[in-house]
Amino acid sequence: MKAFKTMFKTELKLSVRGMDMIIFAICMPVVIMVILGIIYGDRPAFDGAQYTFLEQSFGAVSTIAIAAGGVMGLPLVIADYRHKKILKRFKVTPTSPTLILAVQVLVYTIYSMVSLALIYGSASIFFGYQMEGSWIKFFSAYILVLISMFSIGVLVGGVASNIKTASVLASVLYFPMLVFSGATLPYEIMPVPLQRVADFMPLTQGIKLLKSTSLGIPVANTWFPILVMSLLATVCIFFSIRFFKWE
Repeated sequence: MKAFKTMFKTELKLSVRGMDMIIFAICMPVVIMVILGIIYGDRPAFDGAQYTFLEQSFGAVSTIAIAAGGVMGLPLVIADYRHKKILKRFKVTPTSPTLILAVQVLVYTIYSMVSLALIYGSASIFFGYQMEGSWIKFFSAYILVLISMFSIGVLVGGVASNIKTASVLASVLYFPMLVFSGATLPYEIMPVPLQRVADFMPLTQGIKLLKSTSLGIPVANTWFPILVMSLLATVCIFFSIRFFKWE
């Protein structure tokens, strides 16, 4: 536990100094939420929708911070440490790959939680947003999505041979999901062929889950996203630990 606390404090300080995640995982989602509120406000999300664009956007925008930290931030940090031989030094100590990955996951979890609080605060204060669903259900779904997205980043960072490979893999995973999963453009207004493509993206299922819980849609209708997120997390975590590369 002492080793975990020491490593966590050090990694958090280094991450904050870098400012990358402050911008992309905290500031960017809040800015997107404010812009959507100014442009669309109380307009219906799409023709025939029973909820506004702002209401449906809360769950979707909340995932941007998760994806930024989990799919982009995590793998690059781990791969960079491998490139700089930092992981090689850890190898000759009692430190395990599980401890290293757990510290990084906690650092980026804090970013995601801070972003979530600021997104809700800005939507509530400036645009009168109120969650229709249960906070308990939403937060439970949020944790599941967070674990699933982070597991992807941990896997990429754990097995990528160098930082260039990790960067390419992270970009290939992150940007298509950001554009086509419903994080920015509502899934419901996408053409059917594009919806079918989006359904193969893990983040799409995560956004569906967060939308449903934030809008108060019965959880029974979200069994498939829950299954996908749970299975994804289990598989990625197993392989990230099993095939973790020190150098």
